[in-house]
Amino acid sequence: MSHSLSEGGAAVPAPAAATPLQRPAAAPRRPGLLVATLPLANVALYLLWLGVGSFLLPLQVAQITGTNDTTALSTAGTTGAVLATVGNPVFGQLSDRTRSRFGRRAPWILLCAVLGALALVLQAQAATIATLGLSWGVVQFVMNGYQAALTATMPDRVPPVRYGTFSALVGLGVPLGTIAAALVIGGVPGTKFGVSGVIGGFGGRFTGADGYYLIAATVVAAALVFTLASPDSDARALPREPFSPRAFLANFWVSPRQHPDFAWAFLSRLGVLLGYFIVLTYNLYLLADHIHIPPQDLLPTVGFLMVVNAVCTVAASVLVGPLVDRVGRVKPFVLGSGVAAAVALTIPIASPTENGMLAYNIAGGLAFGVYMAVDMALITKVLPRTEDAGKDLGVINIANAGPQILAPTLAGWIVAAGGYEALFPVAAVVSLIGAFGVLRVRGVR
Repeated sequence: MSHSLSEGGAAVPAPAAATPLQRPAAAPRRPGLLVATLPLANVALYLLWLGVGSFLLPLQVAQITGTNDTTALSTAGTTGAVLATVGNPVFGQLSDRTRSRFGRRAPWILLCAVLGALALVLQAQAATIATLGLSWGVVQFVMNGYQAALTATMPDRVPPVRYGTFSALVGLGVPLGTIAAALVIGGVPGTKFGVSGVIGGFGGRFTGADGYYLIAATVVAAALVFTLASPDSDARALPREPFSPRAFLANFWVSPRQHPDFAWAFLSRLGVLLGYFIVLTYNLYLLADHIHIPPQDLLPTVGFLMVVNAVCTVAASVLVGPLVDRVGRVKPFVLGSGVAAAVALTIPIASPTENGMLAYNIAGGLAFGVYMAVDMALITKVLPRTEDAGKDLGVINIANAGPQILAPTLAGWIVAAGGYEALFPVAAVVSLIGAFGVLRVRGVR
């Protein structure tokens, strides 16, 4: 291999006889700060995904159509997720090829954060389902570029012996972003904690355009903190491959025959997350129309359940991440989390009440926390070519966007055919299929 990074982060040429490019195995220039800045950047990202996807988008659809229109929500969500599927691998490969004094990933993290913020501002003004779907598509396309570059910092800059810990830190983005969205946009009933009123919520101030503006500003601020506080290494000395449009497009294909572990890890993630998003996509409408939460209590109830879920996710992720590094095994945790998620999904079937949803969110949050603690550790271990980490992680991140594409449509069909109660058994079966797919990954214990 012809290139590596020194402990200080500077480029160091390797012997000429080596193979094309070595994975940067050393720590970044300020490795201690990466522990804080990487989770922060992910929290901002998931504040966007969950704040818009779980609150602002359904509320905007209801405002435009005058009803809880599941078909319109499906249309708007699917349009965005299709573009997201394209964005992740495209921006991932672009960041792999970038050679700048600021590194390979930082320029794309900053650029996509700014463009995504501008697109969010435009989405706040959408007045039709078509424009809402298109603007959400632009946001997802651009912000998947942010996600692709950000995700690639782990194989770039984290030693394998710390994959479990950093996988858990990256995974904290989902629950902490959920808590932030729930408190700021939805609010949490104070009675749940022995106080009066609503904690957060701010009187509904952030349920419309102001919510979009706040998220946009947060994303840009987090990108600046990440790139300035934990700067990437100068990438100008890295080898350059001649650009060919044909080779660029062909490079997106990862042969399942040549890289079966990568393929099975992809399918496993797709199944587990699809089971998760089938319910999450219609969470607000489900609580309104199936659990029959009164309109005045709907947003605080959604916020409370999301906070409970997120706190359980954080607790499980923080405990399991270091444990994975200690035991050196990943697959049992993936399998166990998928089975636990499927079991949790049976709770609302037996008890379709607010308390049943509370129990589901506790059990489901713990299961999802275990999964998020090991997901990135598994994925990083099966990358086909570490010099293409951005592109390969972009490809496998389609398993994040794919469920968002499929879930609104599938959930719409499921609700139409069997009602909201049918969402839970279908999601449980899908989660189980995804969890058992990890058993086919042979190169990871």
